[in-house]
Amino acid sequence: MSKHALLIYEQQLGATHPDTASALTNLAILHWCKGEYGEAEPLLQRALSIHEQPLESPYPRLTISLHRLAVLYQIQRKYKEAEPLLQRALSITEKQLGATHLDTMERLNDLVGLYRTQQKYEEAEPLLQRALSITEKQLGATHLDTARSLHNLAELYHDQERYKEAEPLYYRALAIREQLLGASHLDTAVSLNNLAELYCDQERYKEAEPLYQRALTIREQLLGATHLDTACSINNLAELYRDQKQYEEAEPLLQRALAIREQLLGASHPDTADSLDNLAELYHDQERYKEAEPLYQRALSIYEQQLGITHTDTTRNMNNLAQLYRDQKRYEEAEPLLQRTLLIAEQQLGVSHPDTADRLNNLAGLYHDQRRYKEAEPLYQRALSIYEQQLEGTDPMPQKMRTNYASLLQAMGRDEEAKNLEEDS
Repeated sequence: MSKHALLIYEQQLGATHPDTASALTNLAILHWCKGEYGEAEPLLQRALSIHEQPLESPYPRLTISLHRLAVLYQIQRKYKEAEPLLQRALSITEKQLGATHLDTMERLNDLVGLYRTQQKYEEAEPLLQRALSITEKQLGATHLDTARSLHNLAELYHDQERYKEAEPLYYRALAIREQLLGASHLDTAVSLNNLAELYCDQERYKEAEPLYQRALTIREQLLGATHLDTACSINNLAELYRDQKQYEEAEPLLQRALAIREQLLGASHPDTADSLDNLAELYHDQERYKEAEPLYQRALSIYEQQLGITHTDTTRNMNNLAQLYRDQKRYEEAEPLLQRTLLIAEQQLGVSHPDTADRLNNLAGLYHDQRRYKEAEPLYQRALSIYEQQLEGTDPMPQKMRTNYASLLQAMGRDEEAKNLEEDS
């Protein structure tokens, strides 16, 4: 139907008429909804070119068109293509409406989302601070949009482990939502959940648990026991118990979350794979290797098929499976997996990224276990160098790395070097 409508518009109005652009957009959205991004992209590009004509007012049609195409690029991880579109949309909005207009705030948030996805925190932070300033000025310190801006800035600090800066912002956002929406609103549950995550990341489990439980109760009451957001809360509470080695409390929750995701999303969805991986890790922690292995393998198969072999979830799962093999001394099965994760990290993140150092450390540990000391040493050295250069002085990883390397040196009979290394820490 949309193809037919597009032909009519092109014939009756011409290929560059604004209504033709609308028909192009409608057809693109149909393809988009079916996951046919390759078919949607040229249609949205054509629509954008129509809106860019001098006769067209740049606002709001052009900004909407820029934003829509940018989102399509983001879904496909074409971040370099998305960024200039979002920057243009922001620039046009600022010019048309002013630097402190609420629509400008929305365009700032669009660009922030792109930067956060790429972990470009330095670029994102001033934009979020601007967005917060706009909402506070235009709407007041206790408006719901102000709560959203506070929450977004808190998440950015959270991502960077700037916990002391994130916590009061999360608290302010939660207080606004509880006051305006009530203690049992879904947005209140989001604030509770994120504040709990912040506490978990700091191992403040006693503070996190009641918040997770409140969020779960809200979602069960408002969404039902089998909703995907309910499954998310179930999983979060389970992970809290797992982190505290409360395995009996964690296991039935992880099984519930898995059952919900399998039922609603299907057996081959990436979120189902997340649940498989989480349950496998629980069994792994308890040395229930025979139960963990098929779950890891199922998750890996899903990630590879749905996300690709270089996706971060794929490599994380691959590393988990390798560690399972290593813990069982199945070194021949572990080694190619660890080598793959290292190669992917080097290609995707660079040779001096901390995650690359993690992969170097894991492979070095495997060689260390097998007394392949000459192969392990240069990997430990590379990992230590990266940690020392890239991580702040308060990060524990450089010290852990020195301990691992010192242990290797002792195993090689180089006690003096091991002692000096530990004294340097």
